[in-house]
Amino acid sequence: MSFLWRFDGLRPFAAAVLTGILLCTTAQFLRAGTEVPHVWDSKQSVSRPDVSGLTRLRFLTTTDFFPFNFLDSEDRLVGFHVDLARAICDALELAERCQIQALPFEELESALEAGEGEAILAGLAVTRGARDRYRFSRSYLQFPARFVTRRDSTFQGPAYEAVADRRVGVMAGTAHEEMLRDLFPGARPVTYTREAWLFEDLQAGEIDAAFGDGMRLSFWLADTEAAGGCCAFADGPYLAPEYLGRGMAIAVRRDAPALADALDYALQQIEESGTFEELYLRYFPIGFY
Repeated sequence: MSFLWRFDGLRPFAAAVLTGILLCTTAQFLRAGTEVPHVWDSKQSVSRPDVSGLTRLRFLTTTDFFPFNFLDSEDRLVGFHVDLARAICDALELAERCQIQALPFEELESALEAGEGEAILAGLAVTRGARDRYRFSRSYLQFPARFVTRRDSTFQGPAYEAVADRRVGVMAGTAHEEMLRDLFPGARPVTYTREAWLFEDLQAGEIDAAFGDGMRLSFWLADTEAAGGCCAFADGPYLAPEYLGRGMAIAVRRDAPALADALDYALQQIEESGTFEELYLRYFPIGFY
């Protein structure tokens, strides 16, 4: 697989710091019984596609979506999506015909339509409007909502019972606030406009729990400087597509159904072979499932 970059004013962000967090915590949590999400039903089968007519497979992505795609300290494009693209190409036996190109997010759609790439692998939301413009693969990763509490908390048992009359912090105006109010009516929501304030109050015991995006919470928990080992996930993951969407999928042009089918086949092979689990543990040291 070859790699191309177009920076167009995008500069590397603090990837070195974030990568340090990732590398330092991965070894600690790989053997901690992390739950790995599985999208495919083991009984479901996708036929092997004929990709002999595909002269090349170019993935379009961005450089500023840690840990999915970002620039490392040496300005190399790395991340979960980069490794996933490589695994897809291997599964389809197209490694010599694969490329990944980084563009500003706002240019991805026009680049796909102009034939500058065959697929967008950049965390594009699978919305009704997007479905009118693209054909999507099956989702390869969804983002559950999670509760986080202090380690010394008495918040125990199923969350729908544990939240009764508890102060639960949540970011104001988000799908998570709506979900908390609708599905956990016994909770006492405390809304925040800044995530840092929510975390400060959780650490100080001003609120009994925080509720939000599991992935973002997992990276805060992994940051020993910010969280200081104060807290942990409570109860299990809550997947609610009606509130949180259907997760990440790969977008192709509407006139490319065969390519979408080929991507589905590759994604299934990646999961069945254990490659997806390896990638998940590599980039999400504290699993959010």
